[in-house]
Amino acid sequence: MLDALSEAISIILTGEPLLWLTVGILIGIFVGSLPGIGASLGMALILPLTLPLDGVNAIILLVSIYSGGMYGGSIAAILLNAPGTSAAAATTLDGYPLSRQGQAITALAMSAVASTLGGFITIVLLILISPFLVRMVLLFGSPQYFLIALLGIAMIAIVARGSLIRGVVSGMFGLLIATIGMAPMVPQQRFTFGDPALFDGISFVAALIGLFAIAEMINLAGEEGGVAQTDMEITGSIRSGISSVLTKPYLIAKSSLIGMGIGSVPGAGSTVSTFVSYAEALRSSDDPDSFGAGNHEGLIAAESANNATIPGSLIPTFSFGIPGSGSTAVLLGGLIMHGLQPGPNLFSSDLQITYAVFIALFLGNFVILFVGLTFISRMGVLTKIDTDIIIPMIVVLAVVGGFLLRINWIDVLTVFGLGIIGYYMKRYNYSVIAFVLGIVLGPIAEENFARSLTLSDGSLMIFVNDPLSLIIVIAIVALTIGPAIRGVFKKQLG
Repeated sequence: MLDALSEAISIILTGEPLLWLTVGILIGIFVGSLPGIGASLGMALILPLTLPLDGVNAIILLVSIYSGGMYGGSIAAILLNAPGTSAAAATTLDGYPLSRQGQAITALAMSAVASTLGGFITIVLLILISPFLVRMVLLFGSPQYFLIALLGIAMIAIVARGSLIRGVVSGMFGLLIATIGMAPMVPQQRFTFGDPALFDGISFVAALIGLFAIAEMINLAGEEGGVAQTDMEITGSIRSGISSVLTKPYLIAKSSLIGMGIGSVPGAGSTVSTFVSYAEALRSSDDPDSFGAGNHEGLIAAESANNATIPGSLIPTFSFGIPGSGSTAVLLGGLIMHGLQPGPNLFSSDLQITYAVFIALFLGNFVILFVGLTFISRMGVLTKIDTDIIIPMIVVLAVVGGFLLRINWIDVLTVFGLGIIGYYMKRYNYSVIAFVLGIVLGPIAEENFARSLTLSDGSLMIFVNDPLSLIIVIAIVALTIGPAIRGVFKKQLG
């Protein structure tokens, strides 16, 4: 391992990988900041152009776009409530309120530092324990994937503040939307009305663009002035943003580990990890009522988990050829295209290539930090742009981004339809977070539930017949009944 690590460092220090690393990060930040575009599409567009490069440089370029895109999604999320990537949806919950309060510069600096630290922690950890993580990932099968998705859905009990009934209704509505299209494991259409455009279901990325970008533009349409409240000046500073992050080392470490852990489960992805991390920060906070109104801990938790998901998602991709997200699916295509076969070889004879990618990710965080604290953090001026100018721009970007997802007109209708629904959900206090959890986790839960029952001949015991499954089930039960038990104790003590 030490020889491979030394060789990987030599590869990086030749200079050319550093160039592609920087180019990739900058491309990633740009495409990630555009609502609906994101790292996956950016990587897919660049993939054919990597043919002239050797395998190491090509993979470093692609993985750097992935890393930069994950951070870049927070820019539009904080400034415009339009997450550039689905993973940045959790960032909007407290990042955008801070922008509305005139603290855009502080929020952007917090995002850059939290993302960087989350990446540093998990990449170092990944290099140290990658052989052991491979063994751990092998323990997960369809039953465990289903239970992990169910664990995320159980978070509705935590994130649905106010009326729990409305939170459950929102979550169930999200699950219902997720059932549109072809059923998993069975060639059966559901709610498609015979239209081929619906066979692949509703894109949850298009749904997120509508729920956050279009819904907020409808809300802003009734206001005058810029995104920041008219009686507020854009204040805050880079220094206060850095200070706010550095004073919460435990939160950063915990959120980073959550992001890495969930990211290592194929199919879970960064969207799940950021919302789970956000919900955990809310659960453990001394001031949970301030979440969603500009709480620094909420923003830090989401952004720490965001970039921390990347190292975790590389484990199943490199080890088994199982992509943990859309971006790693493109990365997998890049590996194969350049003759690098995922599997044991990447952790044995080609270990130096694997470590070179890990080191490139580590160094890429310095680029993210530099860009975030010198250039992007000065974009707080966007919040002063008049709404008559910014609303058409965001709507056009949302529509173009929605259409480019699959070149499918149904995604454009999804953007507008769920944008209107999202506006009324916020107006009548229905939990948008619960809806997002439902629509994101629904397909994961359903597919793995069906596969598990096929493997067990219909027996539900497959979900409790091993220690790992039992641990997850106990966590689900604790999350579900925890709020009720806490309420009983409060009444008795009060």
